[in-house]
Amino acid sequence: MHPRVRSGAVVLAVVAALAPGTAAVGVASSGERGKPLPLERLFDNTAVSDDARPGEADLDGSGASLSAQDLTAAGWTPGRTLTVQGAALTWPARRAGTHDNVRAAGQKVRVHGRGNALAFLVTGTGGAPVGGPGTVAYADGGRSTYRVTAPDWRRGPLATKAVALPHVNTPTGQLAESARLYVVTVPLAQDREVVSVRLPRAPGLHVFALSVRADGAGWTGSWAASASGFPTVGPWRDRTLRLVVHTSAGGPRVRLRFDNTFAAAPVRIGSASVAVRAAGAAARGAPMAVAFGGVPGAEIPAGAQAFSDPLGFEVPAGAELLVSFHLPGTVTAAPVHRLAVQRSYVSEPGDHTADGSGTPYTSVLTSWPLLAGVDVGGGPGTVVLLGDSITDGTKSTTDANRRWPDVLAARLREQNTVPHYGVLNQGISGNRVAEDGYPGDGVSANTQGVSALHRFDRDVLAQPSVRTAVVFQGVNDVRWGASAQQVVAGLRELAERGHARGLRMLAATILPCGGEARCTAAVDAERAAINAWTRASGVFDGVLDFDLVLRDPAAPSRLLPRFDSGDHLHPGDTGLAALAESVDLTLL
Repeated sequence: MHPRVRSGAVVLAVVAALAPGTAAVGVASSGERGKPLPLERLFDNTAVSDDARPGEADLDGSGASLSAQDLTAAGWTPGRTLTVQGAALTWPARRAGTHDNVRAAGQKVRVHGRGNALAFLVTGTGGAPVGGPGTVAYADGGRSTYRVTAPDWRRGPLATKAVALPHVNTPTGQLAESARLYVVTVPLAQDREVVSVRLPRAPGLHVFALSVRADGAGWTGSWAASASGFPTVGPWRDRTLRLVVHTSAGGPRVRLRFDNTFAAAPVRIGSASVAVRAAGAAARGAPMAVAFGGVPGAEIPAGAQAFSDPLGFEVPAGAELLVSFHLPGTVTAAPVHRLAVQRSYVSEPGDHTADGSGTPYTSVLTSWPLLAGVDVGGGPGTVVLLGDSITDGTKSTTDANRRWPDVLAARLREQNTVPHYGVLNQGISGNRVAEDGYPGDGVSANTQGVSALHRFDRDVLAQPSVRTAVVFQGVNDVRWGASAQQVVAGLRELAERGHARGLRMLAATILPCGGEARCTAAVDAERAAINAWTRASGVFDGVLDFDLVLRDPAAPSRLLPRFDSGDHLHPGDTGLAALAESVDLTLL
C-alpha cells in the first residue's frame, strides 16, 4: 500500500520503490539524459533582500521577499548548516539580492547519502499549498517516486513551520507580516544509497536546500520530551539548569539533543554535562562534559536542533540522569515540556555544569526546557508513545517515575522474550489529534502543544531507530467538541503516515471519563464510536484495548474506582501500571 496522505497544508509523501532499472511513472521526460547538478548550481530565483534594497529580490512574482536582517536575527545566516527534524540542511551561502533557491521545474539534483527520508527546505508561493511528484535515483540503478507539498510562505500553518520571520519585504515598504519556511520530509527506499533527485514540476515550489536524513542507526532513544509550547521562563541569565531525566534503555555511549522549537531567535548553550544522579541535584561522581562539534557549547538557531557529540559514558537502564547546561545569555521564553512530573533544578549565577554537588542548585523547576532527547549507543531500536496527559503522567506521583511508559520500559527490561527497546514518552497534557492548542508560534501560556498530526514528523518519524509507534489520543478532541468522524480521520492519517515510513503502528482505545465535567453522554457516544472503529478497522497493526482494561464493568462509561485518580479522567498510579501491564510486548 502506498497511500497519499495530507496533514492540513503540510506534506505527506509516499515512496513507491521500484526495481532497479524500472522507469518511474509520472516524471517529465525532458532533460532525462542531463547530469544531475548540485542544487546551488540550479538556483534561479532570489528570495532574500536587504531591508535597504528590497527591490533586489522577488520570491513570489509580485516583488515580495524575505528579509536578510530577519534571517540573521533568527540565526539563519548564509552558509550555515541547521538541523531540523533530524536533517542537516545548509542555508544557501548567498548574499542578499542574488539567486538563492530553485523554482521546482523537473531539475535533476545531485544528492548523496543513505537514510530514512529526503528532507526539503522549502516554501510555496501562490497562496495555496504547492507540490507534485518527483523521483529519487539510487546507486544500484533503481528509482522510487515521492510527492512533496510545501505550504504557502505567507498563509501556511505556523504549527509546522521551521521558522517564521516577522516581516515581508516589498518594493514599497516592509510589512509586519509573518513569512514562513518549512522543512518537509518524504520517505526513501530502505538501505539504498541516493545519488540524485528529480524535483517536481510545480510552479511556486521554492527549494532552498535538500539532504538525506540519517536513520539514527547505532542509536536508541532512551528518553524524550516533546515541546508543548513556548511560554515565558525565568528570566534566566548566567544560570545552569540541571534537568532530571529517567532512562529507559541503557548503553555505552550517550548523545543529547536540544531543540529550539517554536523560537524566533537563537539560544546559546555555553556548556553541558551529563551524570548519573545520586540524590536531589547531586551527581554520583563528577559530571562529564559533552561537546558540540568539538567545542563546549552551541548556538541553536530559531526552529533548529543541536545534537551533542557522542560521548563514551555508561548510561544505566532505568536510572536517573542529570543533564546540566549553562545559559550565558538572557532567556525570557523557551520551548518547554511543561508537565515533567519531576523536580529539576536551577542554579545560582555561574556555570555549574561540572559541579557534582547540589549546593549551587537553589531553585526547583517543574518543566523540561530545551532538552528534547537522550540517546544511547547501540540497542535494538525505539518505541514511541504518542499521547496526551494520560501518557504524560498527569496524576502520577511526582519524582516516582510511575507514568505508564516508565512501567512499560521496566517490563521490557525485565524480560527476554522481545528486545529491550528504548521507550520514548511523547505525551503532552491537553494534546489533541487534530486541533492545535499552542498555535505554533510566539510566546504563549498555552502548553497543550500542536496537534498530533502537526507534531508527528518531529516527535515520531525523526526519532532515532524508531520501529513502532503507539497512538493513544482522542479524549481531548471529543471532550472539546470534535466528532468521532474527525478523530477517526486523524487516526487513519497517522497510521498511513507511519506505514509509509515503514513503522509498525499500534493504537490504544480511549479510556472512559464519565463523571468528569466535560464527559457527557454525548461525548461518551463519540468515544465509543472511535473505539469501535479502532478495534474493527484493521488500519493499525495492533490494538491495545486500554478501555477494556480500566473501565468499570458495572458502569462502562466510567473508570473502575480503584484505577481512578479522583478526577474521573486520569488514572492514578495503580491505573497507569495496569495499562502498562496489559500491553502484549510481542506487539511492539
